[in-house]
Amino acid sequence: MSNEEEITTYINKELAIDLPTNISMEELVRQIAIEVNHLIDKNFQKLVGILYRMDVSEPKLKNLLANHPQADAGIIIAQLMIERQLQKMATRKHFRQKDNSINEEDKW
Repeated sequence: MSNEEEITTYINKELAIDLPTNISMEELVRQIAIEVNHLIDKNFQKLVGILYRMDVSEPKLKNLLANHPQADAGIIIAQLMIERQLQKMATRKHFRQKDNSINEEDKW
């Protein structure tokens, strides 16, 4: 599964939407931004909960929003969601590789 497909699958689950998994990264950001902007307007608490579950950095988000007041908040948030998911994927991959270097007898 490619990074885009994995991110799309995760975002679909978190936002309860149905984006195609073969979507480009630019289109993914745009579609997430649309949903985020909808949540900002209609259900801000749900958005906060999603960002918390996804472990998006609150200080980083506040800083970006404060430093770019004219930018589309949905785009900024969408990019942070994707960035965070990429970080998680890299961490998982890193630790999977470390696990493979351990002798089978030494694993728990």
